[in-house]
Amino acid sequence: MNKAILMGRLTKDPELRSTNGGVSVCSFTVAVDRRFKNAQGEREADFIPVVCWRQTAEFVARYFQKGQRIALVGSIQVRHWDDEQGNRRYMTEVIADEVYFADSKQESSNYSNQSNNYQNAYSSGSSAKESGSDFSDGFFEAPDDDTALPFDL
Repeated sequence: MNKAILMGRLTKDPELRSTNGGVSVCSFTVAVDRRFKNAQGEREADFIPVVCWRQTAEFVARYFQKGQRIALVGSIQVRHWDDEQGNRRYMTEVIADEVYFADSKQESSNYSNQSNNYQNAYSSGSSAKESGSDFSDGFFEAPDDDTALPFDL
């Protein structure tokens, strides 16, 4: 089984390109915090390259930008090529199949290109506002203390 689930922040604006056949491809890097703090009490991050294709690529390029939190589901892929000197090079990246907003509504409103949000652009039928329900991103703010629980027992 090959499944990767990530949540982190974009390190720069996503880069949208097209193949010679006209297929959209978007690449970006996600900074994912490690679960535990280092000896100095700081959180370290891993910088993970991500690629997505077609409609997912266009969605990411249109609605996400540097610093924004993103959640994604995909698979890990290793590709290789020979460089100019004939050395074999390897690249490990995540191929994203599903991409989600992971910022709170307040954080999302701080991004200028979020003015036409996902609900307006991609929903079919009634939106959460039209149905009278309160829209929630489904995530809660995690405490800095790893031992604290976000709910009462």
